[in-house]
Amino acid sequence: MDLGTTHHYPATRRSDADAYEVPEGVDVRGRYDNEFAKILSKDALQFVAVLQREFRSHIKYAMECRKEAKAKYNSGALPGFDPTTRMIREGDWVCAAPPPAVADRRVEITGPTERKMVINALNSGAKVFMADFEDALSPSWENLMKGQVNLRDAVNGTISFNDKARNKTYKLNDQIAKLFVRPRGWHLPEAHILIDGEPATGCLVDFGLYFYHNFAKFRQVQGDGFGPFFYLPKMEHSREAKIWNSVFEKAEKIVGIEKGSIRATVLIETLPAVFQMNEILYELRDHSVGLNCGRWDYIFSYIKTFQSHPDRLVPDRVQVGMSQHFMRSYSDLLIYTCHKRGVHAMGGMAAQIPIRDNPQANERAMELVKLDKLREVKAGHDGTWAAHPGLIPPILEAFNPNMGNAPNQIQSAPRPEASAISEEDLLKLPEGVRTMEGLRLNTRVGIQYLAAWLSGSGAVPLYNLMEDAATAEISRAQNWQWLKYRVELDGDGLGVKVTPELFARVVEEEMERIQKEVGSEKFQTDNYKEACTLFTNQCTATELDDFLTLDAYNHIVIHHPKPGSPKL
Repeated sequence: MDLGTTHHYPATRRSDADAYEVPEGVDVRGRYDNEFAKILSKDALQFVAVLQREFRSHIKYAMECRKEAKAKYNSGALPGFDPTTRMIREGDWVCAAPPPAVADRRVEITGPTERKMVINALNSGAKVFMADFEDALSPSWENLMKGQVNLRDAVNGTISFNDKARNKTYKLNDQIAKLFVRPRGWHLPEAHILIDGEPATGCLVDFGLYFYHNFAKFRQVQGDGFGPFFYLPKMEHSREAKIWNSVFEKAEKIVGIEKGSIRATVLIETLPAVFQMNEILYELRDHSVGLNCGRWDYIFSYIKTFQSHPDRLVPDRVQVGMSQHFMRSYSDLLIYTCHKRGVHAMGGMAAQIPIRDNPQANERAMELVKLDKLREVKAGHDGTWAAHPGLIPPILEAFNPNMGNAPNQIQSAPRPEASAISEEDLLKLPEGVRTMEGLRLNTRVGIQYLAAWLSGSGAVPLYNLMEDAATAEISRAQNWQWLKYRVELDGDGLGVKVTPELFARVVEEEMERIQKEVGSEKFQTDNYKEACTLFTNQCTATELDDFLTLDAYNHIVIHHPKPGSPKL
């Protein structure tokens, strides 16, 4: 969806008394709430508007550059290292040193900004909690604004949650994780806030509101004079990192804090970005605290980048792990690049969920987590991600003995041999086969995730894994590509090809399975049919949409007209 496109969203009425006080040129079309109004103060909205007006043309240009790159890849070109920035890659510059408050990041937990989740994650024993406004959050107005309220209360130390069902009150421990916040990607709009008649850029809303309300308190209680801290998603080129760096400098200047106070880790989760890691760090060198292997989105990006390359069809997604040559090369080059530049090289997500009702299965799952994390720490990663507090003990069992007393491995694991990793290594086709079960799993997981997302949940437990939007993206992109090229399911040995007729039958059968698994009542009330239509349309479209969530977003926007406007 273009940021300038006008969409007609469902609308409800509100009274003249229920109006946000807004600066000139800003219109808030989300539901009024007294608690939200404290977040959406006139000064905070003005801060967001300043950022939007200064950087919107740069953002639109960067999004146009993405389209041009996509057209090149669709015409047969391959991504690669940019010869014009060779001096940056070969220079011996370094980034600013990591702030002492976040020197040790050996285990980080991630999750949406839901109130109970925020408390449990900060109390989890992890070194860092990444509070997510992006792939683990369905970006409804209610979720986004409640998330801002929750983070404000967390930074202030006043957050609590009364779980009436369990008769339990949750509050923060004395020792808590350091808070990082992940705003949405550059491509996502915030349709409930209009600035000069256009939807605001989602990430500037997420960043701007959080930063404005929390920078001073955060630096005092969490950052030891630094911060706030962020994770930055979905970038494809260093020009996008340059915009973020300028946003940070502008924000620091407006509120009067030192340049370099804000720090951010960039997720390397698109294939084009792996060739831009040095350049991305260089643009953010005063504000960087490293790079992260966003491995599920990276697999999605590999499929998307090569959507028009029938010689680069990926096997079943369960076969595309870190042992694949292109994935291992990506991880190794990230570690080498980060350590050469003096910043953290963060590992990938462990998405497993403890299996409470099957101790043997749970033991096997935890052993897989530990093995994955042993691979990461021995490769030189400085930390890693967990989706659930129950994963933190096995992760620490892997990391602690291999890290010693050092807070990180920036100095001890330089990985110079990774400097030889080539474009061919990073683009190597993953090995494996395609199966009917792979097609079915893509379809079943994609529909169930989308149904939950439309119902307001962005982090969804499915088949003992915590799934976010990246899983649904892999599922629909792979289905789309298999349909486009009528691929043979070569792993089954039956010569079956993926046709529209086969896919329609698979969708029908998987919907029946979903109904049996979730129950008829939940199936009827929880958006499964709408999700099925959306997912099926995405898989069978002539053109592959860049992001599933752009189309789906139109289904969760609800506009509340300004007081006094005519009834729609």
